[in-house]
Amino acid sequence: MTAPAPTTPSIGAAYALKCRECGAEYELDASYACLECFGPLEVAYETTMVTREQIQAGPPSMWRYEALLPVTSGAGARPGLHPGFTQLVRADNLAAALGARAVWVKDDSGNPTHSFKDRVVAVALENARRLGYETIACASTGNLANAVAAAAARAGLASVVFVPSNLEAGKIITTAVYGGTLVAIDGNYDDVNRLCSEIAANRNWGFVNVNLRPYYAEGSKTVGFEIAEQLGWRLPDAFVSPVASGSLLTKVDKAFREFTRLGLVDEKPYQVFGAQATGCSPVSTAFRDGLDIIRPVKPDTIAKSLAIGNPADGPYALDAVRRTGGAIADVTDAEVVEGIELLARTEGIFAETAGGVVVATYRKLLAEGLIDPGAEVVLLNTGDGLKTLDAVASTSKPTFTISPSYDDFEAHYTGESS
Repeated sequence: MTAPAPTTPSIGAAYALKCRECGAEYELDASYACLECFGPLEVAYETTMVTREQIQAGPPSMWRYEALLPVTSGAGARPGLHPGFTQLVRADNLAAALGARAVWVKDDSGNPTHSFKDRVVAVALENARRLGYETIACASTGNLANAVAAAAARAGLASVVFVPSNLEAGKIITTAVYGGTLVAIDGNYDDVNRLCSEIAANRNWGFVNVNLRPYYAEGSKTVGFEIAEQLGWRLPDAFVSPVASGSLLTKVDKAFREFTRLGLVDEKPYQVFGAQATGCSPVSTAFRDGLDIIRPVKPDTIAKSLAIGNPADGPYALDAVRRTGGAIADVTDAEVVEGIELLARTEGIFAETAGGVVVATYRKLLAEGLIDPGAEVVLLNTGDGLKTLDAVASTSKPTFTISPSYDDFEAHYTGESS
């Protein structure tokens, strides 16, 4: 079957959906797979000129980059949660603890529902509205469910979100509170995703990570755009991204390349590193074994937000890592907890398990000589530790419990005296 030529109007600078494998182009509708080769579709853009001054004059949110996203002008003025422009924290204490020169933490726990998923949902929601959907939906490991339910409530749309039934209690509660339909599935994320693909084919719903996935994925670019702008319009030497589907890693890399092509930053080499939990590490395993294909696994890890056993963008994550001379590694659940605690105790940033995976993997990459300790590195923290309290519940307890007596305090306290 030959792909039809795109006829729909452009959306900003976006003019078509384009197959990442064969290059076939399609209309800007609710499509995600190529009719010719079944490859994934992504948004294609006309060449556009954007200046630093134009970006800086925009709102203090991800919409300052709307000219580089598949949305119409004025998205920043519309009702919404307005995520983005989160802190880039210089992590000197963490760097000293690890023997590294310069470390930054891009802390997306500051988004409206406390994860980077607010970014991708914002772009998907704009396109759901454009295409006339009145219900938005998703398959989720938790953070996306939070973001979809909240964004739908704000937009006055219905939401139906699907999650594994063994999800962390915090993520269940912080999805249900927004009042949409929350469906728990007795299965892992890959089971949930398969069911959602079937439902998307039979219901007129906008599934943000199924039929709206090409638009949704573009929202992740804003993480990379912000890093470059917040570093003073330059690129770091490297970044370390958690890998679930693999989309975030590839889109931050895409953002760096787009900024370079537009002349917004100077061209320079940088390395891309990926981080997975050992209990769900199909991309790390493929990298280690020198493979180009991803062999699906059954997830078994406390890092549930990364528990995708058959990652859709895994091959593209491998490409980005290999092209830049980076690496993908994995860490055990015990190391994940250590990573959470290390970041909290050095920088006062409480990351969810995915952030613990990133910190622990960075430490491992340093120890194995796969990343230069002198490199300026940005670590991506994608969510708030309050969502995954169970991960550290057994190790984060009161130092001691005493009676309301000064003598009792003196008998137990072993810290420095004033």
